[in-house]
Amino acid sequence: MKTKTKSKKVNKNWLHDHINDPYVKAAQKDGYRARAAYKLKEIDESLKLIQPGHTVVDLGCAPGAWSQYVRRRLSPSGAAVGELNGRIISLDLLPMEPIEGVHYIQGDFREEAVLAQLEEAMGGGKADVVVSDMAPNLSGHGATDGARVAVLIEMAVDFAINNMKPEGALVVKLFHGSGYNELVDLFKQTFKVVKPIKPKASRDRSAEIFLVGMGLKQGS
Repeated sequence: MKTKTKSKKVNKNWLHDHINDPYVKAAQKDGYRARAAYKLKEIDESLKLIQPGHTVVDLGCAPGAWSQYVRRRLSPSGAAVGELNGRIISLDLLPMEPIEGVHYIQGDFREEAVLAQLEEAMGGGKADVVVSDMAPNLSGHGATDGARVAVLIEMAVDFAINNMKPEGALVVKLFHGSGYNELVDLFKQTFKVVKPIKPKASRDRSAEIFLVGMGLKQGS
């Protein structure tokens, strides 16, 4: 019984925090599907990653908040609809409601057929920026979760090496904990500049952090 009571209390506290979260309120006001949009917004504004005319690939895009931000960033007027100066290709295993101007592909980009769809959507070119908010379902077991996160990060890095321009940038989400240092090392081996960022929109109690790699090293 104590466990159930504690669980109810935790859920109630989370709901209270969520309802009163300024980023949740901002997302509702600004028309974003999730508060996560402000994490990418802060990273982008800090490092000036996404520019007009860019091709941006959003891995693990559902429900679509990052794609929404990129879409507005590539709009000459910053609008959610209308003219778009650039290209956005978004992928996820989960379904996503359409976003005007965003080419969405449902599937696993490790599969050849899905990768072929992506390459076709990119028009034979390469991405200027790859963003990945992919995260596994966490079990609470540190070593297991660390391994699951590492697989997704390694996939994103491999994708960037093969599908991103040499001067491009990769943004990924990971978590402090088991395997974190090894993933930072992987980024340092792959990119000329590596920056870890904890956006203000990322909750203080969350172990999540974002790694940005800029400029592929030769031989990567």
